Amino acid sequence: MSKQQEIITMFNEIAKTYDLANRILSMGVDKSWRRKACDLAFSFYDKNEVTKIVDVACGTGDMMIDWQQGAIRNDVKLLEIAGIDPSTGMMEVGKQKIPNGVFIEAGAESLPLEDSSVDIISITYGIRNVVQRKEAWREFQRVLKPNGLVVILEFTKNKKESVLDHVTAFYLNNIMPTIGGLISKNKEAYTYLPESIEDFITSDELNAELEEAGLKPLYTKGFSMDISTLFIARK
Repeated sequence: MSKQQEIITMFNEIAKTYDLANRILSMGVDKSWRRKACDLAFSFYDKNEVTKIVDVACGTGDMMIDWQQGAIRNDVKLLEIAGIDPSTGMMEVGKQKIPNGVFIEAGAESLPLEDSSVDIISITYGIRNVVQRKEAWREFQRVLKPNGLVVILEFTKNKKESVLDHVTAFYLNNIMPTIGGLISKNKEAYTYLPESIEDFITSDELNAELEEAGLKPLYTKGFSMDISTLFIARK
């Protein structure tokens, strides 16, 4: 089994308890991060009507719901929101939350979308799990319309320079796997999370990869002691 398939299988296994675990582990603050991402994206795109937004690694559909709510909040007419994910288990939960939603089974590195067909692509806490990350950036660039946006929320590597950095690291490495394991009955999955953050690239390296793929970084900001970082780039 490939590394990518192992990650997909892991998410299929924790799909039914994923939302509950996520709310408890983030204490609900992830909702504010996604809201901020949507509001800023609509501000940068500055259009009253958006034809198509695609949420890659959509999981259980939370960001799709946030895009819909954000469009209403920002007085933007959103014609279509679609979710793409290789995990059928996660999307099955999403379909229950968004019965009329468009869900497509595919990986970020191979999007079944036409060239220059999407206004905004988002990927929230998912790019870290994409093995062929640079191929994904190229796909994002291909399917985006000229001046289209990529919106990324991701857990970023902690430099451990302050006391708060070490507190955060202790939470991620010790408390999160225990609580996540109890909820999901799969401690291994929640041990993978801090390990994948530690193995991930820095914010500067991510922006450099976007530039290389023809996606110009516009905005980078860390939230909650830099546990989570928002990136917005334009084609």
